[in-house]
Amino acid sequence: MSRRHYNLPPMTTLTAFEAAARHLSFKNAAQELSVTPGAVSHQIKALEGELGAALFERRHRGVELTPDGRQLFETLATSYRQISRQFAKIRQGSELEATTVGSTTAVAALMLSPAIIRFWREHPDINVNQITQDRLFEDPRAFDFIVRYGRDDRSGLTHAPIYRDDLVPVAAPDLARSLAGSSLESLARQRLIYLKSPTHSWTTWAEWFHQLGYNGEVAMGSQVTSYSVALQIARKGAGLALGWKRLIQPMLDSGKLEVIGPHVLPAPHEFYLVGPPEAELPANAQLLKKWIINEVGEASV
Repeated sequence: MSRRHYNLPPMTTLTAFEAAARHLSFKNAAQELSVTPGAVSHQIKALEGELGAALFERRHRGVELTPDGRQLFETLATSYRQISRQFAKIRQGSELEATTVGSTTAVAALMLSPAIIRFWREHPDINVNQITQDRLFEDPRAFDFIVRYGRDDRSGLTHAPIYRDDLVPVAAPDLARSLAGSSLESLARQRLIYLKSPTHSWTTWAEWFHQLGYNGEVAMGSQVTSYSVALQIARKGAGLALGWKRLIQPMLDSGKLEVIGPHVLPAPHEFYLVGPPEAELPANAQLLKKWIINEVGEASV
């Protein structure tokens, strides 16, 4: 008889592997687990020895998962999510589990929250928790799904497209009207509001001008780390923001911002709902996911 009922390796080795695979970093895994990187490396070597297979490829600037490592990580991540949800149900003392959705603050205010409010009118008994932050979500698997501009290359994630937007310069109404019909060269001399994002998917002003055929000098301006802040600065007349037209439609409809025509660039990426595979989602999360795709996607056509 096996000394382990489920014939599993020690949990310490699995815990160390899961954290290292999620971060793709022994150092970051060690910080999360409050141990040394050497201890994480030792646990992973022990796991690899027991399995008789390499789980990571050690490289000069970090580590990558082997095919066996990716499969094991996806299995562990799925199992840990299911365990986490069961713990949440026990703690809440109810079988009614809230659906958890992540997004940036701007996406929440302009796209997600209005859609969820409409969803609640038809499904008042379904609880939805919104988590907002303007930095990269370290683990989208911890949510039922997140709203993301552009694809996430990390393994084990599914991408459900919502829509593709158009990128246009926007400003406060008076400033926008004074710049109507301006050339790209003229717009490039204006005070521009730059979004500094931890992801490289968001289109920058330099990329926008380049894609439209202008390769001259582009003026500097304010730099912010939140798209909501960029829009508020533009709304106050302090510069031009690069507007995702469909996303900011509520601000255009209210007259808080106006598009400076005629220059339009189709966004290079789509907005997606990113998260665990569909089969792993609870029924309520699947229902909300389909609702958002239908409601937001159809509204953008």
